[in-house]
Amino acid sequence: MSVSERIAHRVGRDFGDRAAEALEALALAETGNQDVERVHAALVLMAEGSVERLWQAVELSLVDWRDVLMAGGLGPADWPEVLEREFGSVG
Repeated sequence: MSVSERIAHRVGRDFGDRAAEALEALALAETGNQDVERVHAALVLMAEGSVERLWQAVELSLVDWRDVLMAGGLGPADWPEVLEREFGSVG
């Protein structure tokens, strides 16, 4: 599963030389029936630049992806605004 351009940009910024590993982790995440970008964004926010925390967040997504949305701050109704503020606008 590929990530959007704005998620990939943030991964590069947050994870630096471990960005490839971070992208690998995101590809394994469970996204349920949700917008994939939303779940990926929540995972990146939860990780705060730590690949180890990202892997833990991905493990949580395999148990219940809804917990990832809440922990990453993208569960409430204002999630589109949070996504744009944290990752920039689409395009």
